[in-house]
Amino acid sequence: MLTHESNFSGQRAAPLVIHGARYASGPQTSAYAFIQIAGDRISRIVGNSSSSQYSASAGAGIDLSGFFVMPGLINAHDHLEFSLFPRLADPPYRNYIDWGEDIHQKFGDVIAQQRSIPKPVRLWWGGIRNLLCGVTTVGHHNPLWPDLQGENFPVRVVRKYGWGHSIALGGDLCAARVSTPADYPFIVHACEGVDEQARQELWELDRYRLLEARTVLVHGLAIGYSGIALIRDRGASLIVCPSSNRFLFDALPDLSLLGQIDNLGLGNDSPLTAEGDLLDEIRFALRFCKISTQTAYRMVTEAPAAILRLEDAEGSIEEAGVADLIAVRDTAQDAADRLATLSMNDIEFVMIRGRVQLASEGVLERLPPIAKKGLEPLVVDGAMRWLRAPMQKLLSATARVFAENTLRLGPRTIRVSESIEARYAF
Repeated sequence: MLTHESNFSGQRAAPLVIHGARYASGPQTSAYAFIQIAGDRISRIVGNSSSSQYSASAGAGIDLSGFFVMPGLINAHDHLEFSLFPRLADPPYRNYIDWGEDIHQKFGDVIAQQRSIPKPVRLWWGGIRNLLCGVTTVGHHNPLWPDLQGENFPVRVVRKYGWGHSIALGGDLCAARVSTPADYPFIVHACEGVDEQARQELWELDRYRLLEARTVLVHGLAIGYSGIALIRDRGASLIVCPSSNRFLFDALPDLSLLGQIDNLGLGNDSPLTAEGDLLDEIRFALRFCKISTQTAYRMVTEAPAAILRLEDAEGSIEEAGVADLIAVRDTAQDAADRLATLSMNDIEFVMIRGRVQLASEGVLERLPPIAKKGLEPLVVDGAMRWLRAPMQKLLSATARVFAENTLRLGPRTIRVSESIEARYAF
């Protein structure tokens, strides 16, 4: 297991107070407030009108004046160990089976090179890829590797779930579902393609009695009107990954149709097929799938929280809820419209479970010393970010495979700057 030494308990011992910022109380509502964090929770939200009753004794302050605080995003679907892969395909394909067979024939050398990097290292880069774009919770569609369960991992990974890959590649899905606790979501790829085989997968899942309220389908590209009626009748949920679908199959999910499903989430998939990170996926869905900004906002906050059965008010900012927060420069827009404009470079602050996980250089200067402890520098497409992760260790672990100037997370080049780190002593 890859570890990162940091005095987490020390940082959490004293309350923190975020002040000076506007915060999103909903996709189209906001207010200026003091947000007090105690442990991993938001203990109080005090509006500016009551600020005279609120004192600095409430905790160490983080002045985010000029920023807009939003709930941490939820990436409903990712394969974290593929974080360093380039896009691999010779499209278009009929279905995911054809794609998988083709890339192993044509890109075997690239796959072997990537797999020579230890899996824990690849998983950590997957966590960092999500952290950089403001994701605080990730649904990982593969086994729950020990590193993903550690407190030190860069983002929260959903732990309570069952899964199978797909009808064609998932082995005994019935056994996998039976072994999944009744209150956990059961996640499976389905209808990922444009041919009859992809279309029939939904009905096959139903014949096996695998389509029910806790079933979470991923992709659903081939689902038609009758399939929507079946999903609604069974109470199942769906996660879509539009940029992957267009890349592999030259087709897009019909979100005007799929939007009839009660719980519809957005996933980033992996760099093997996706356009970029989750923020790139949001902008892609807005542009090509013609959804509203309010719909996009719900697909990365409220909807995936319900789909993945999260229990701590993830995807919202609420008293007694988990302290998962991001901050971007305030442009006076509401949260839904601001989300539609964001890219990785806009994310300047990320807090997960009450702990600062990411800070831009500007925000770093505003943090109390206890909140800075354990942060290490990373340069992403020329922009400096400070992350709570063992950046030097991770770079060293990948250096034998990639030169520093060729290490990429999706379309973005990354490097660690020792000269920058030397300027600070945390």
